Amino acid sequence: MQVYVELALAENFCMDFTLLYCAKLVSKNPARIARGAAASALGACFAVVFPLFGLKGVWALAVKIISCPIICLASGKFKGFKAYSKMTAAFLAFTFAVGGGLIAVFSLAGLDYKQGEGYLLSSVPVGIPLFAALIAVIFARKLADRLKKTKKQTVTCGIYYGGKRLEIQGFFDSGNKVSFHGVPVSVIPLSCALKIIDPTCIKEQVKIHTVAGSKNLKVFTAEKIEISDGEKTDTVENVMIGISPYASGGAVLNPDLLED
Repeated sequence: MQVYVELALAENFCMDFTLLYCAKLVSKNPARIARGAAASALGACFAVVFPLFGLKGVWALAVKIISCPIICLASGKFKGFKAYSKMTAAFLAFTFAVGGGLIAVFSLAGLDYKQGEGYLLSSVPVGIPLFAALIAVIFARKLADRLKKTKKQTVTCGIYYGGKRLEIQGFFDSGNKVSFHGVPVSVIPLSCALKIIDPTCIKEQVKIHTVAGSKNLKVFTAEKIEISDGEKTDTVENVMIGISPYASGGAVLNPDLLED
């Protein structure tokens, strides 16, 4: 069998990047593209070099499984071990699912693929792995939407900034997908924000899309937010808060706020 190293690197890079993206969607991990690309490059290099060690059977499987947490660790920063574990578990699940599906297709179609080599060989049409990647992305997006928690009950929020505390009622809205550089943004009305901050001093903005069109919201980093549902209180530090001059009432919390 003839193997082109550059093709193997490119195919594995694309597959690893796709799998990391799928894992990010399902685990709700705000990984950045640059870190994801670096981790994918690491995974692609490993896939090409791995066959040179000549490992077989259980040892080969063990090394491949161990490589997954390393790739995930390189893909971005995590707020805690729980977030990292969710990302790694999702990456492993998609890796086995897509890999098993591809091997099944290759076997049924009689394509030349040697299981355990760690990369796709030249006789496999490029369109098949790309199609598998597309299916994985679609499935991941559907699964992420299904897993997203919709919390409609009212909660009491305490937002801390500059030595001041704003107490406001709010709720988690699954429709709030606003993020700033990958960090979830919760939105409060301008009238409430004026109690703890002068909006004219804020320079950072984030664009949001609504049925009425696109708008820019000013955002700032609050020192922390306390969210109480009457039974327990969760605290999130360095939380992004958006200020909406159009909103009224309480805070619209991002459902990803408490995921980590």
